[in-house]
Amino acid sequence: MIVDVEHLRRDYVVRRRAGRFARTRHVVTAVDDVSFSIAPGECLGYIGANGAGKSTTIKMLMGILLPTAGRVRICGLEPVAQRTVLARRVGAVFGQRSQLWWDLPLADSFRLLGAIHRLPEALWRSRLRECADQLELDELFPTPVRELSLGQRMRGEVAAALLHSPELLVLDEPTIGLDLLSKERLRGFLARERTERGTTILLTTHDLTDIERLSDRILVIDHGRLAFDGTLPALVSRVGAERVLVVDLVEPAAPLADVPGTVLRTVEAGGLRQHLAFRPEQTTAAAVVAAVAGRVQLRDLAITEPDIEDVVRRLYLSGG
Repeated sequence: MIVDVEHLRRDYVVRRRAGRFARTRHVVTAVDDVSFSIAPGECLGYIGANGAGKSTTIKMLMGILLPTAGRVRICGLEPVAQRTVLARRVGAVFGQRSQLWWDLPLADSFRLLGAIHRLPEALWRSRLRECADQLELDELFPTPVRELSLGQRMRGEVAAALLHSPELLVLDEPTIGLDLLSKERLRGFLARERTERGTTILLTTHDLTDIERLSDRILVIDHGRLAFDGTLPALVSRVGAERVLVVDLVEPAAPLADVPGTVLRTVEAGGLRQHLAFRPEQTTAAAVVAAVAGRVQLRDLAITEPDIEDVVRRLYLSGG
């Protein structure tokens, strides 16, 4: 296994004021008895509400935090004791942090990273050329990192994380703040990276489409404990989450209340816009669109996906 985690736990000591001169000591458990594994070439989505314990888990996997209890092996290594060796075998992209040099041209950051990883110049340049072609980085090489847009910088961050051809790529909110085109470009690249190189990916995100496009399997963490381990369709089916088809019509129409497999949620503008909810395990978006198009003339349509926060909340309310 690339990742092997057994009964992982992380406690924090929090001291609170209990009077003018006294403080009380409380132990807060951020991650509680978490066990999972990731096979080579697999993409695992690790999701949960804010504060659920995702970032704490990743910090322990990367050797940044020492677990209070439990066992962690990444690529067969102990993350804290062998952190320097591990750094040569894993790559990481954190949506809110950069591994690029802010004031230097993007090309200089890659040159420095190649030296840090002690890579032969021919090797890192070959790998960079591969990433640059797929992520469209060539025109950005002369630009200081501080002048890049968020989407441009994120493409650079992914290339930087893959420069040394890691076995495991950890992505923490990699598409946060990106526009739709930048998200699709990045997802396509990551999917090809898995297919062509067999790179193992651990992904945390609040974007359900990231999970759908990239992940074979997902884990849901809630209040520090694993609440679900399986596929996304199985999770959505289990909690009863809905997708919503929003249709804009050429002319106002009576409420579409009897479309098979759907529930009419909202009618706007006198019938010009209507929202139909459906369960993915009961019907498909294509079937719903076809049924609606057979009755009325469509001007436009969109599909709203269930929000990850809502899926996790439903799972929690159902008792896991």
